[in-house]
Amino acid sequence: MKIFKQIAFVTLIASLLLAGCSSSNDNQSKGENNKDNERNKDELVLAFDSEPEAGFDPTTGWGRYGSPLFQSTLLKRDDKLNIVNDLATNYEVSEDGKVWTVKLREDVNFSDGAPLTASDVVFTFETTIDNGSVVDLNAIKKVEAVDNYTVKFTLKEPQSTFVNSLVATGIVPKHAYGADYAEKPIGSGPFELVQWDKGQQLIVKANPQYYDKQPAFKKITFLFLNEDAAFAAAQAGTVDLAYIPAAFSNQKVSGMTLESVQTVDNRGIVFPFVKSGGVTEDGLPIGNDVTADPAIRHAINIGVDRQALVEGVLEGHGTPAYTSVDGLPWWNPDTVIKDGDLEGAKKLLKEAGWKDTDGDGILNKGSLKAEFTLYYQANDAIRQSLAISVADMLKPLGINIKLEGGSWDMIAKKMYSNPVLMGWGSHDPHEMYNIYSSESAGIEYYNTGYYQNKKVDEYFAKALSATSEEANEFWKKAQWDGTTGLSAKGDAPWAWLVNIDHLYLVKDGLDIGDQRIHVHGHGWPATDNIVEWKWAN
Repeated sequence: MKIFKQIAFVTLIASLLLAGCSSSNDNQSKGENNKDNERNKDELVLAFDSEPEAGFDPTTGWGRYGSPLFQSTLLKRDDKLNIVNDLATNYEVSEDGKVWTVKLREDVNFSDGAPLTASDVVFTFETTIDNGSVVDLNAIKKVEAVDNYTVKFTLKEPQSTFVNSLVATGIVPKHAYGADYAEKPIGSGPFELVQWDKGQQLIVKANPQYYDKQPAFKKITFLFLNEDAAFAAAQAGTVDLAYIPAAFSNQKVSGMTLESVQTVDNRGIVFPFVKSGGVTEDGLPIGNDVTADPAIRHAINIGVDRQALVEGVLEGHGTPAYTSVDGLPWWNPDTVIKDGDLEGAKKLLKEAGWKDTDGDGILNKGSLKAEFTLYYQANDAIRQSLAISVADMLKPLGINIKLEGGSWDMIAKKMYSNPVLMGWGSHDPHEMYNIYSSESAGIEYYNTGYYQNKKVDEYFAKALSATSEEANEFWKKAQWDGTTGLSAKGDAPWAWLVNIDHLYLVKDGLDIGDQRIHVHGHGWPATDNIVEWKWAN
């Protein structure tokens, strides 16, 4: 029913746009035509599958996966992922790494005309901490305004990744923040919210108060369409950009070009790392005796043909994944392994004592059978296809993988004792800490396998306490130091599979700038540089 409603919505949008763009009078003057063309040139219509249902409040997570649109951040990343100033003019870190002092621009106003000062920054970070949302600011001991344009953050302990909190947290106005802020945001970013029709569309306009480069587009309409409806809208010519899945990538659409963007939007299988027997504080079972055997985890990593998954599931639009941070400055390229090696995987299992003793094609080790259930999100076609493909690939090894799709609510009850096909991907190396640190074991969707390696934890501690330049070397060693690590060359608590290219149908002539390596697709990572978008001619 939802698909039919969305396609009907596309049809309505098409009729409205065509009515607005076509001439209703053959004798319409040339001047009026020019006016229409001028209007169309500074307006955009974009189709995205994901809608921020919680609204547009940075203190609860808005803007973590793309431009916050309505708000500005203290720092931001350029096209090369270098951290540069936004609201800040500079920042300094004390010698012990615990005090971060940020100087603010003095020429910034919110969209309602009120000046943005240090008190707004303090309010934003304190509110974010109080909200206790997905935004992790636990490192902050206190934040205070030194003067109207200077903010001082005091941390509980040194944390090199804290800089990413300054990149990702949009600043909200203390004077205009209330219970309905998420639906009616006021900020100092490049756009203002005009209208939000939940489940259908979001309309924004350029913010004339914006202190930096004014966007080329004065009005942007975001349509919230599922994959089928977005593709239909592109075919109908009613959108300027549409996010599409790999399944549609081979179909040509007149007047539009397929843009493929490299990502760290990865998919992989997280294994229970410990043996069964434990339970969480909520009484959920922990551990799995099959995947606790390192031979099983390594055999799966070696046996899976990642390039075949890219070609077969992603239609070639992706790359093999070996960690959660492939291609980023803190990635260790030594983590790449030879995969698709079934003979090597068979040998490894045999040496570890796994044998088919009863002739059913499934290996045994004592009373233990080499089989488990792999859970995946049921409404995600790519995850389902990856799960099916991996299960088929590993059958010749004698590893039997039973598949079960479900909702995240259901998976959350199974994920500490069963493998799950998950996805991550961030420009913040702290995400790696969350996924693998023993401190994160059993915390929501972090480290669901209860992975622990003291040496890896030591490297994490050194990375967090180091300067940003030195930190990368410790992040790399945590992945693989030549002896141990969190990658498939080390403990293999995950079998990373693929990085998914983000695919967009883009209207001919629309320049969407140099797209950075995209992060996980929860938000709209393509809009991270939306101020730079323009018509090429």
